[in-house]
Amino acid sequence: MKKILHWRASAAEPAPRARPARRIFVLTTAAVRLGQAALTLLYRLYERRLLSQVRRHPVPRHVGLILDGNRRYGRQHNLTEPREIYAAGAEKLDDLLSWCADLTIPAITLWVFSSDNFHRRPEEISGILTAVEAKLTMLARDPRVHRRKVRVRAVGRLELLPKSTLAAVRAAEAATSGYNDMQLTIAAAYGGRQEITDAVQAFLRDQQRRGRALAEAVELVTPEAISRYLYAPDLPDPDLIIRTSGEIRLSGFLLWQSAHSEFYFTDVFWPAFRKVDFLRAVRAFQQRRRRFGR
Repeated sequence: MKKILHWRASAAEPAPRARPARRIFVLTTAAVRLGQAALTLLYRLYERRLLSQVRRHPVPRHVGLILDGNRRYGRQHNLTEPREIYAAGAEKLDDLLSWCADLTIPAITLWVFSSDNFHRRPEEISGILTAVEAKLTMLARDPRVHRRKVRVRAVGRLELLPKSTLAAVRAAEAATSGYNDMQLTIAAAYGGRQEITDAVQAFLRDQQRRGRALAEAVELVTPEAISRYLYAPDLPDPDLIIRTSGEIRLSGFLLWQSAHSEFYFTDVFWPAFRKVDFLRAVRAFQQRRRRFGR
């Protein structure tokens, strides 16, 4: 009987050997957390350094952003529902407004939906416009927007938008129409060529209403005249245009207004766009010598 008990005890001995593996797991987890904390600290220090550098020089009066890379961000993070994908991008706007307010940048234009986007799958169009609609609804009652006196408006062929989206646009515009400290312009159902076409047509119609003949109206066509008929003629031309996701093209964004803009392209997908990415773009703008063709 003693031998049997001794044998059973011996057979049970290997069980404690699992303890070292558990210790390794705990130590590894602790090391990962420590590494993440160190990276977070380094990130904050780098962000402060960038911010200090940027504040020493003039900032852009108007920044345009092409919000690209939402779908690739979704694939990277296993998001398959278009509404989830574009909601993640819409949330980034809150951060952007805060960054611009910190630097006292008075005008921002975001390209959220192009006229070409109408050719995408219906569920994707719905996902984009649902996110836009929800964000505009939130902006209309966001206390930070009212505290910062942000005027919200939209430009583009807005009549092509669904009624609910257009209603959200008008509600946000009405709720912020009295503000002018910062201007947030949402480009929706927007195309640069279409904007120029609409401006020329509006100019000619205006000349016709004034009783001018075509030959007389033609002589009045100047860059300054056309500029007065753009979607947002009161906005200054963008000093800086940023495009996320690594694509190096404008795709028709603010074609008329970007004649002397500085461009900055980053590989970061829009929903993952960070403050350091924004500050790098502004710093790059500040480091360039702008000659405006002279």
